[in-house]
Amino acid sequence: MSELADLLSEDAIALDLEVDDWQGAVRAAGALLEKTGVADAPYTQSMIDNVVDNGPYIVIAPGFAFAHARPSEAVHRTGLSWVRLATPVEFGHKRNDPVTLVVALAAKDDKAHTRSMAELAKVLANKQIKQRLDTATTPAQVLKALNSVDEKPAKAAAASTPEPARAADADDAASAASPDDKKSTGKILTVCGNGLGTSLFLKNTLEQVLDRWKWSQYVDVEATDTISARGKAKDVDAILTSGEIARTLGEVGIPVKVIDDFTNTDEVDAAMRDLYDV
Repeated sequence: MSELADLLSEDAIALDLEVDDWQGAVRAAGALLEKTGVADAPYTQSMIDNVVDNGPYIVIAPGFAFAHARPSEAVHRTGLSWVRLATPVEFGHKRNDPVTLVVALAAKDDKAHTRSMAELAKVLANKQIKQRLDTATTPAQVLKALNSVDEKPAKAAAASTPEPARAADADDAASAASPDDKKSTGKILTVCGNGLGTSLFLKNTLEQVLDRWKWSQYVDVEATDTISARGKAKDVDAILTSGEIARTLGEVGIPVKVIDDFTNTDEVDAAMRDLYDV
């Protein structure tokens, strides 16, 4: 069983649910966390407050919202819930609305779910598995699809991945000079409001690109929150984040690259090429 499916029970999956708006969608996902003993009602409200305070940055891919909040006493164990909506709702994201899938995470700490988020990022980037999830008629079928996360994608999907440019020059590009011609630190931050949800998605996608480029040994990626990012900015080459979080960060003295689809390796690849001029 995948680690992702291990955090998600059939009782925490609702398919083709009708809700009135985005708050209803997040509330429905939170209710499933409550029903399965993962978290209490205050955590559900925290997930809603997170969007109210920080904007719709949790809508990290077309049609997909990843609801979460900071770890708190309202969380009893790390777990997920899965809500597929019968009618899409608007969160206010200019590119990724409307939303048809809401996955909610409740985490006991900021490390226990890292590998599970890596798996979820792979799922959403895999067209075959995503289609199975979109057409699943039972919670059991959802879990079966999630358990196939390590299946190799079809050759056609793999062929669409762009080839890395000048990977042999990684030592020069990533270790010698940063985007602003200062000495590179060999580090990039992926940033979200809480540092443990959407930033992990972006971190995993960026690491896939670095692996493909054979740059993983030259560039370290850290997922963090907005407050920590401001303090760490002077020691990194760049920040990758959403448009909402970029506006919250303001001027931090280093390049800030806005990514619309946190699961799209092509978009992250393009941002990195521009960042390091490769």
